[in-house]
Amino acid sequence: MIYVVDDDYDVRTSLRFLLETEGFDVRTFRSGSALLGSSTRHCADCLVVDYKMAELDGLELATRLRRLDVSTPIILITGYPDEKISAKASSAGVRHVLLKPNLEDNLIDCVRNAIDTLSVTRPQNGR
Repeated sequence: MIYVVDDDYDVRTSLRFLLETEGFDVRTFRSGSALLGSSTRHCADCLVVDYKMAELDGLELATRLRRLDVSTPIILITGYPDEKISAKASSAGVRHVLLKPNLEDNLIDCVRNAIDTLSVTRPQNGR
């Protein structure tokens, strides 16, 4: 299960379509607050989170999730490259930073890598 968090409806829809086309189950959230308020925030295998969102940016969302002991791999997507963003993302517990608009191949590879890494660290019985 992949969770996509982006405040832009068109981007959420596009990412959902891309990931579902690759065989992933996808759930979308229109904001970081919507994800934080969800009782299933711990259930994703990977999070794809936009950096620039209106009420809560992707780095703050990542920080809050880590404080809630959500260890799900996070991939941050951004159309605003910043030389310091990688360092900020790393300290917020983000696995990868990808640049929009050409995400397709890189995103799929990053999601698969995150899930493969997660499956290695999780016990076989899922606990």
